[in-house]
Amino acid sequence: MAQTMRAAVLHGVDDIRVENVPAPVLDDERNVLVRIASVGICGSDVHYLKRGSIGNISLQSPTIMGHEASGEVVEVCGDARGLQPGDRVAIEPGYTCRKCEFCRRGQYNMCPDVVFLAAPPVDGAFAEYVAWPADFLFRLPGTMSMDEGAMLEPLAVGLHAARRSGVRAGDSVAVLGTGPIGLTTLQAAKAHGATTIIAADLVSMRLELARGLGATSVLNAAEVDVEATIMQMTGGRGVDVAFECAGAIPTIQMAMRVARNGGKVQLVGMPAETDPQIPLYELINRELDVLGLFRYAGCYPPGIELVSSGQVDVRSLVTHHFPLEETPEAMAFADTNKDKAIKVVVTTGDDRA
Repeated sequence: MAQTMRAAVLHGVDDIRVENVPAPVLDDERNVLVRIASVGICGSDVHYLKRGSIGNISLQSPTIMGHEASGEVVEVCGDARGLQPGDRVAIEPGYTCRKCEFCRRGQYNMCPDVVFLAAPPVDGAFAEYVAWPADFLFRLPGTMSMDEGAMLEPLAVGLHAARRSGVRAGDSVAVLGTGPIGLTTLQAAKAHGATTIIAADLVSMRLELARGLGATSVLNAAEVDVEATIMQMTGGRGVDVAFECAGAIPTIQMAMRVARNGGKVQLVGMPAETDPQIPLYELINRELDVLGLFRYAGCYPPGIELVSSGQVDVRSLVTHHFPLEETPEAMAFADTNKDKAIKVVVTTGDDRA
């Protein structure tokens, strides 16, 4: 294998360049080399590009972005858990210590020593190759495409949100925000048994896709008062679970008002503000359970089962493709075309099928 590879490297705000970088080398920890096929552009990638930081994580040195990835195994060393060259895999982008209290109880997303793709200074997957631990790689069935393998990452967020919220058969839910995370959360809630699914957004194209993916009602916030309409649709009761997937303060506040008394508010989106105002009256007097969410744990295997069985559709989320060499253009497109793009995917070859 060559000692260098092509990769899209973020050097600073609005400064991402495709250039030659050292190729990864396998070791005892990262013991599988994956040739990348498809990588989705996440809002966090764009956030690093436009602001240089997310929360308390800042870009300190040039870093490769991208964490929603799939590819083909090309080399293994040590205990690769049955993986071999030629296997098509999805990459779960965060590996952990596997020893701490949280890892041992199955909450490994809470591990204080997580290593996450494209969380500076860790390099990500907008590259030709990634070296990664075998136990955080998942073999894809032959029926699943590389694009679908990459979309398992946002699906994992939706599945974790549905699991955390405790949504169950017969429940009514509202999904506020129908970007990629909202659309996977919607499908995850449906897979868990929700029968009334109200989706709200400002973008008509996203709402039409939400309807096709299982929403029983869609509300365009540019045309109707979403909060008033949800309360009217539920006879003033509200929904059993309100999923906030936009990462915006107004929708967080709305979620707490459209959840029924004793209902649940599952926060899924990540707002830019660190100390937002929330309606404490709603929270306290109506006994709302407000639940946080950080990434996911144990969601890739069920995600693969749901996609391969046809119960969840992630293929429809992918609306645009760009080659690796055009990653800067792809990032700009994803940032400025939210009215026409759901998920923009960067590819390193012609094997995304």
